[in-house]
Amino acid sequence: MEPAVTDGTREDAAAALAHADVLYHLALHLARNPADAEDLVQETFARALRAWGGFAGGTDLRAWLLRILRNTFLDRERLARRHPVEGDFDEGATGVAAAGDAWLRGDREPEQLRGLVAEDVAKALRELPEGARTLVLLDLDGLSEAELALVLGCAVGTVKSRLWRARARLRERLADYRR
Repeated sequence: MEPAVTDGTREDAAAALAHADVLYHLALHLARNPADAEDLVQETFARALRAWGGFAGGTDLRAWLLRILRNTFLDRERLARRHPVEGDFDEGATGVAAAGDAWLRGDREPEQLRGLVAEDVAKALRELPEGARTLVLLDLDGLSEAELALVLGCAVGTVKSRLWRARARLRERLADYRR
């Protein structure tokens, strides 16, 4: 017996799953560890399936899913603040792996440099407030300002000013690399 999709077709589910990589990428940077990111994406898809009837056909499915993911993350954060757990079990996890070009893979020095740069960029992203970090990551994933406005639930002008400020903060934190 095949699983049923609530108020949607198999094609709808396939279309939603096509955005899993983008969702995981954002979830990884928000949650800061792979296990929590996977849980966040899974919960996002569960919520999306339950709310499928609320999705307006012809609108941007990716933006709708990213908004659900962001809201799910914020809900978890609020719950965690109300019920704090002592200690962080995975403080060292950044969830960012250094990817390299094939022609440099055997050389240790470029790999080490790439790792240092990746760590600095990941640290600079982590130091941004959640809203700014989300905005920068979604921008890097190629969402337009109009799509970002849909995800964040605000006006395009607000997205432009927030994105400018987030990029400025990131440039400030990575100033040593501009010299």
